[in-house]
Amino acid sequence: MQPKQSGQPIRNEAHNGLLNKRGTVAMARQSDVVDSSTCQFFINLADNAHLDHKNRTDAEYGYCVFGEVIEGMDVAEKIGKVPVDQQTSAPEETVAIRTVIRARR
Repeated sequence: MQPKQSGQPIRNEAHNGLLNKRGTVAMARQSDVVDSSTCQFFINLADNAHLDHKNRTDAEYGYCVFGEVIEGMDVAEKIGKVPVDQQTSAPEETVAIRTVIRARR
């Protein structure tokens, strides 16, 4: 549970037309800073239209979807059931992703 140094924030591209649907992978960011994504991401376990880009205002810019789980959604569901510390938002037990394969469509 030691923080790791992250890189510089990247530009939020939530306006790319992709939606936060179940199984998509999106960049995490500070809710009040549009261009604050660095190294954290999340997998949508349900359709999350409230995270989609609505317009270019800070309040409704959205969260950028950049990928999709094409195999192993059952594993993502299991990870989603791990209890989370309410103060830190960290899992109460270690979750390690050992392999990720980049697939092109």
